[in-house]
Amino acid sequence: MNIGLDIMGGDFAPEQTLKGVVLALNELSIKDKLFLFGEGDLILEHLIRQKINLDRVEVINCTQVIEMGDEPIKAIKEKSDSGIFKGFEYLKNDIIGSFVSAGNTGAMMAGATQVIGVSDGVMRPGISSYYPNNNGKNNLLLDVGLNPDTKPEVLVQYAHMGKMFAKHVMGIDNPKVGLLNIGSEKSKGTATTKLAYSLLDADSQINFIGNIEGGNIHNADVVDVIVCNGFTGNVVLKQAESFYKILNERNIADSYFDNYNYENYGGTPILGIPKPVIVGHGVSNDIAIKNMILLSKKLVESNISGIITKHFSYGTD
Repeated sequence: MNIGLDIMGGDFAPEQTLKGVVLALNELSIKDKLFLFGEGDLILEHLIRQKINLDRVEVINCTQVIEMGDEPIKAIKEKSDSGIFKGFEYLKNDIIGSFVSAGNTGAMMAGATQVIGVSDGVMRPGISSYYPNNNGKNNLLLDVGLNPDTKPEVLVQYAHMGKMFAKHVMGIDNPKVGLLNIGSEKSKGTATTKLAYSLLDADSQINFIGNIEGGNIHNADVVDVIVCNGFTGNVVLKQAESFYKILNERNIADSYFDNYNYENYGGTPILGIPKPVIVGHGVSNDIAIKNMILLSKKLVESNISGIITKHFSYGTD
């Protein structure tokens, strides 16, 4: 399997991304190959110093870098020799099976939608994230930041994407899907959530269990997939990350809250495009980079992007 990584993406790149490459190669199959996009000489120097078998990597030299502060669409158009743009070109041409970066999130979204394209029938792609549950595993939350304000029909599509991800990636056969709201009653919420509730309740393909309040997001006995707009989802996710940070700063160890450490998950998959793409946290360290690479392999093996594309094209799971 060929996996692409933007070496120059992230607040601590390239040092941490290159360290993550070494960690990932220790866990990947000998048949897996990493395609590394970035400053070629710098990448090769590090790999040689770490005594990495160069047959397991392909270094693609890039003379430009899309910085964190760059305007996404403009950067994609003007920096065609950047790691992000070249990575998407390689993905589009099936040279690599997945592409990951902890770089400019907006540029990753622009590249995914403009270079790869949106799956037929999908109104708006979304990004999903694991959310630790009380059974020691994870629930799934989406959208977590791509679309701050969504139409009811988009929330329904997120429910379908979440269902398929939970089934084919997380191994949950008939996932319970809930709509994040300010109350459990169907009459609660905004005009958008009220209409979304009605649409989901009438959808026979979704195991819809109704509205979910914030206090039940972690409860695996209640829900497996939580659907919301990107504004709400991003606030929830960032607050969850802060739990771990606060406890860590206060030297409080707890096995459950350890699961809130973003390093364990690596990144957030973009759902609703035909090929696997993962966006990493900007502050990703080597462990997060490693886990982002491993997650991308899992997405390729599950064929989740193809399954979602087929569903919205033909109405099948």
